[in-house]
Order: sequence, then C-alpha cells, then structure tokens
Amino acid sequence: MKDRADRSIAAVLLVCFGLTAAGPALATADSSLRPPATPSRCAAEEGYAPAFDGRRTFYLKPDQLNRIKAVRDSDPAVARAYAVLIERAEAALRHKPGSVMDKTTLPLSGDRHDYLSIAPYWWPDPASASGPYVRRDGEVNPQRDTASYDRTAIGRMSADAETLSLAYFYGGERKYADKTAQIVRTWFLDPATAMNPNATFAQAVPGRENGRAEGVLDTNAFQSVIDAVGLIGPSGALGDAEVKALEIWFGRYVDWMLGSPTGREEQAAKNNHGIWFDAQLTQYALFARRPAVARKAIVEFPGRRIATQFDPSGSLPAELTRTRSFHYSIYALEPAYDVAEMAGCLGLDLWNYADDKGRGLRKATDFLAAYRGRQADWPHQELKWPAAELDDLLTRADWAWGPGRYPRSDTGRLALRYAATSRLTP
Repeated sequence: MKDRADRSIAAVLLVCFGLTAAGPALATADSSLRPPATPSRCAAEEGYAPAFDGRRTFYLKPDQLNRIKAVRDSDPAVARAYAVLIERAEAALRHKPGSVMDKTTLPLSGDRHDYLSIAPYWWPDPASASGPYVRRDGEVNPQRDTASYDRTAIGRMSADAETLSLAYFYGGERKYADKTAQIVRTWFLDPATAMNPNATFAQAVPGRENGRAEGVLDTNAFQSVIDAVGLIGPSGALGDAEVKALEIWFGRYVDWMLGSPTGREEQAAKNNHGIWFDAQLTQYALFARRPAVARKAIVEFPGRRIATQFDPSGSLPAELTRTRSFHYSIYALEPAYDVAEMAGCLGLDLWNYADDKGRGLRKATDFLAAYRGRQADWPHQELKWPAAELDDLLTRADWAWGPGRYPRSDTGRLALRYAATSRLTP
C-alpha cells in the first residue's frame, strides 16, 4: 500500500506539474544540457552510497569529489583549498565537541537538553532596559552568539563535522573521521549530552516569545552533518548501530517538525523560512529512511512555494521588503536548490519546472544573476552587498544547468565541492 501511495504522489508531480523523472539528469528539450554520468545519481534514501563506495551523502557528489581528489596536489586552486581545509581540520581536532549542555541559560522546560537560542534581529529596547526586545531588521544582536545560548555551539558543531569529514575524504587520515564521529555522538547520541529532537525554544525573543517558528531555521546546521556522516562511513568510526540511532533521532525530529505547533507554523511561512523548512524536511526524511515524507513535500513544492513565493519576473517578493533584500533573495533560493537536489534523489526534476506563468528556479536564478557586478542597479534596499554569496549560488547553478551557463567560482571552499568542469560528457 505504501509503495502504491508513493507512485501515486509521483504521478501527480509528473503529470500535474509537468516534471520529468530525470532527477539530477536534467530532462529538457535543450540538447546542450548534458546529464551527469549515471554513476553519480542519487538513489532515494540511499543517497549517493551505491556510487560512492558506501558513502551515504545527499549533496556531496562522487563524480565531483573523486575528480577533485585526483587533482588534489596538481591543480593550484584545489591545492590551496586543501591546505586551508587541513589547517582548519587541525584546529577542529583541538575543539571540545559542542553540546546543548554547555549553555548557561536553562530553557523554560527546565531541561538543558532542549536547544535554546534568541532571535538574531531583536535587541533590548533603549527606552526601557527591562522591557520587551525590539526588532532591528538586518542587524544581528551579538548576544545570541554568547555562551548563554546554543547558537554558537550548533554552528561550530556543524562546521567542524563538515571540515573534518572532508579532510578525511581528501587526506585519508583516520583521526579526522574519529573526531567527526565524536562530534556527532556528543550532539545527537550520548544520553548525557544529546539534544532533544525539537526546536521549541529556538529564536526566543525576551519579553515577547519563549520560542518562535522561525527558530526551526537554526537546525539547518544539521544538513551538512548528515553528509559528514556519509563521508566518514567507510572508516567505521561510527558503528552501524550508531548510524541507525542517528536515523531514529532524525525521524523523531521529522515527526516534531510535522506535528508540533511550532513546526507547522514554520511550514506555513510564506518567505524563505518555509522553503528552508522543506529543504530540511526532505533531506532529514530521506536520511531517516522515510522517503514518502520527502516525496510528499516535493510534490507540494510547486503549489506551496513556487506559485505563492516566486514572481513571473523571477523575483521573490517577500524577500524584497527586507533591509538585506538581495541577500535574502539568495537565501530563499538556496534551500529551493536543496529541495531540487532531494527531488533528484527520488527521480523527479524541479530544476526545470516552470508553471504557466514561467515561475521556477531557473527564472529566479536568472533574475539574480543579472545583477552580478551591478550592485548600483539593484532597486531595493541592501545593507551589505553579498557578492560571494551570489558567486556560490551561481557555481551551484552551473552544476545544475551548465557547464558554462553561469559564472563560477572555483576557488576557496567550492574548489573542494565542485570540479572545475562541472559535468561529465557521456
């Protein structure tokens, strides 16, 4: 019955929304858009494991990383990026694994295992030191990144796991895999230190709210952790029982996302928060081996997100009202790319979807790409022009629709994620 339901949902996506079953292999009438080689295809809840020597990743692709690894020392850009990676990995080896138990403020639940953070753009009221916080959009309150809360710890945990796992893949030293495993155990698995699978008290606003739906966004830090676990898979640093326990943890978090008032409110958001919810939900559900949950979110994505949040011009109107409108336009499109990648894992193509008004990921990408190097022409408010963020997005777009469709950046961290020629020819 479950398989029949999955096939029925897929049929709705294919027929009603005009999508193809190409997955990452982009089905299109334009014969110049070549699909990646078959071995790099993401295989549903198994991710890239069948093509990646058992490494169960969902974003890090074997055809890309293996080609980069082959030129690790001979390609100048890759060699520089690798040297920086190892420097950061060595620093991460010295870090104490982060835990929700480290914060100095106790959540209202009385359980320190509950994640706690405060909202980034809310500040003490200058007119009333003891009054409710007031909003200053685009200006981050540094208080959120103190030891009082978990925001710094979750960010470091995610960054260290990603860095160390890449260092293990590219360098092969077991110490990096072992440290990655220690980080994951501490945050998710050790009963003494593990986070409870909820974000009920995330992005609280003192004097106003004890936690907000927007706080679900904090847990997008887990996306790179899942791929880190996949990268170190062949090392055995995390045992099979531990990986299974981690899958169960994410299954419980998926249940919280879908069943709690906080999660349901975030899912209903009509701006980047709603798209980020889908990005997390689809990957976490696949990792938890619940593909039907991911498939349902993907099926609903054109109607729930593209039809309501994308303009036929390519803009995302809800993001244009912000003081950092260009940044948030990128920030909303990035998780839409994530959903497209997870759709590919299920044999569905969101990259090339467009509705009858032309709304879709490609149109939104072209809208932003047109302002590369043209900051003065952007007609909306932007406090700090995010040139590097745009280049990162377009490098990913070049993988999706390229090569040569968009300007790419083959330096820095991206040099270790996307090969200089992003697609293999058949």
